[in-house]
Amino acid sequence: MKLTSRSAVLLMLPATLLYALFVIYPTVQAVQLSLTDAHGLRGGSFIGLANYRALLHDPQVTAALKNTLIYTVVVVVVQNALGLAVAAWLFSAPKVRSIARTGMLLPAMMALVAVSYLWQFIYSPIGGPLNTVLGGLGLHSLEQSWLGNPSTALMAIAGSYMWMYLGYTATIFLSNYLAIPKSVLEAASLDGATGWRRFRYIDWRLLAPSLTVNVTLSTIGSLRVFDLPFIMTNGGPGNSTQTLSFVIYSDGFQNFQFAYATAVAVLLLVITVIASILVTTVLRRREVAA
Repeated sequence: MKLTSRSAVLLMLPATLLYALFVIYPTVQAVQLSLTDAHGLRGGSFIGLANYRALLHDPQVTAALKNTLIYTVVVVVVQNALGLAVAAWLFSAPKVRSIARTGMLLPAMMALVAVSYLWQFIYSPIGGPLNTVLGGLGLHSLEQSWLGNPSTALMAIAGSYMWMYLGYTATIFLSNYLAIPKSVLEAASLDGATGWRRFRYIDWRLLAPSLTVNVTLSTIGSLRVFDLPFIMTNGGPGNSTQTLSFVIYSDGFQNFQFAYATAVAVLLLVITVIASILVTTVLRRREVAA
């Protein structure tokens, strides 16, 4: 049956209505709320852009923005680099791949609360497995309170996040690896392209689609991170692990500054949209060039 314009519109209508109801409408309402001085979900007087001017000079928001950006850069770079390395290794080891493929996704299936408490135990300064291993190796100078030290707390949280989603990232890269035609790899081998040379000139180019997916997903997930800092450190010590999502929670549900918290949420939304568009645009162009 030929699909007409009328039929296409009717097919798209239910999804469009749901999207408008659960995404567009709440977003418009949030923007309107951020332009008021409301301390609840309703009411308040219109104050224009006062909340946005205030957050630009708010040291808590500034620190949270810095933490969020640092966290995002570290997670995106390290998680994708490790995921790609794991995928390349599994692709070259079919026997190991068949065993490890299922287990790689298990951490991503765990509840964030469980992951948070697990890594709290691992990072524990007294009897924690990480410090115990370091002490056993004679590296006593490296033992410390990983979540209690402002210089290590944020990266410790990033490490737990990367552990959780490393297998997921590697699985996407591995799927792309398995989709590469064997004839291409055989031709590269005959031309003498093996090891690093093959990865640089063949694999890296053909893995462009999975790189786009992984970098986009990890960027969005990192910018919105809330659960791990909230459970593992409650934003501390000091404000060293506060992210923008954490500030939204604390201002909105602890200080009851709903309008101000919504303004921070709008800022986070804008940053996330801009980052997603930039990342997707650049990496899509790379796919075409590859």
